[in-house]
Amino acid sequence: MSRIGRPTTPTDAPALKRKRARSGPYGVLDIGSTKVVCLVGKVESDGQPRVLGYGWQRARGVKGGNIVDMQEAEHAIRAAVAQAEEMADLKLSGVIVNLSCGQPASRLMNIQWPIGGRAVTESDLRAVLGEGRRRSYEEGRETVHAATLGFTIDSTPGVDDPRGMMCETLGARLHLVDASSAALRNLGLCLSACDLEVEELVSAPFAAALAVLVEDEKQLGATVIDMGGGTTGLAVYGEGHLLHTAQLPVGGWQVTNDLARGLATPLGQAERVKTLHGSCLEGGDDGKEMISVPQVGEDDDHLAQVPRATVVSIIRPRLEETLELLRDRLEGALLEREAGARIVLTGGASQLVGVQQLAARILDKPVRIGRPQPVQGLPESALGPDFATTLGLLHWGAGEGRPLLDLDPGADRSGGRFLRFVNWLRDRV
Repeated sequence: MSRIGRPTTPTDAPALKRKRARSGPYGVLDIGSTKVVCLVGKVESDGQPRVLGYGWQRARGVKGGNIVDMQEAEHAIRAAVAQAEEMADLKLSGVIVNLSCGQPASRLMNIQWPIGGRAVTESDLRAVLGEGRRRSYEEGRETVHAATLGFTIDSTPGVDDPRGMMCETLGARLHLVDASSAALRNLGLCLSACDLEVEELVSAPFAAALAVLVEDEKQLGATVIDMGGGTTGLAVYGEGHLLHTAQLPVGGWQVTNDLARGLATPLGQAERVKTLHGSCLEGGDDGKEMISVPQVGEDDDHLAQVPRATVVSIIRPRLEETLELLRDRLEGALLEREAGARIVLTGGASQLVGVQQLAARILDKPVRIGRPQPVQGLPESALGPDFATTLGLLHWGAGEGRPLLDLDPGADRSGGRFLRFVNWLRDRV
């Protein structure tokens, strides 16, 4: 009997990873608002990835997850990729890329497909997915992920894999993650200018979830909040599936900008203050503890003395606002039961002192900080929450998180990779 459609168990997981893992070395590229990271990985015999080379650069030309300056973004990407290639001693022709641009969002669709009393075939399932993609494309959106969450055979729900079953009408519940077609075109053009194929696109919060969630959380339900530099994303996981994802155009950079404005200090100094003294917690001695802050337009010797309480009073409202917006998004998604009882915070901004406690109060759930599992070949500095998305892309390449029903018509079966992105662009420009 086919194993497709059967729920996985911990014993099955390594075998599934090996079955769907990349063969040979592969590259991943995390294009963020604060840094661009490239890794070259390879899947070991146990199904786990190992890093052969890495490189990262300060991001340029990217704002709120979107490319706003093609030339600057190209320079940053080229530099990060060159570092990784030199260390791995190979040339990348393509990469798995994170999706942060184009306001990516989830859609749940219920599609009824006529079968006419015969057996359901794989072609029928592909047609159902194609119908979901078509509906998104009509609204100027391009589907990035398409997964089935269950089927109904006539009036019988709860079918995982309907192939070979007889029915009059096939009902399918689909989860699609799509993004603005125009933003994806710009991403494709930028990567093409770097002489790279976009082999696959992976939603950034989805990738972060792959890196930080344990298997029980994926099955029982958990919500990952990825607090990045320019965006904050969320991914709801349950029953082993990605059920919902959303993204807000706010992140750690907005906190830095608020500090720069509130303290009248350069952005670089504001980032330093945030890193060394930033907190969401109000302490008894914050009014007495003074921080030396350089002032905009003044000599380096001219330092203002600012109470630490002032820094907290600037940071806390911004993070409260972000978490309240996320709470509203979660409530609007109507996934209270599926979202589980736990919140997992990750991303660079999650490391601010007090964010965990603030999130637990506003979201009214237990919260933990999600740190990626160690990966061979990476230094300790690249294993923190701020690298969760990057490492999630690496795990995706090793086969983690892929749908059990692998029906994506965009895959090139003979070559094992997506068609060249330039062809994707040519079809749509």
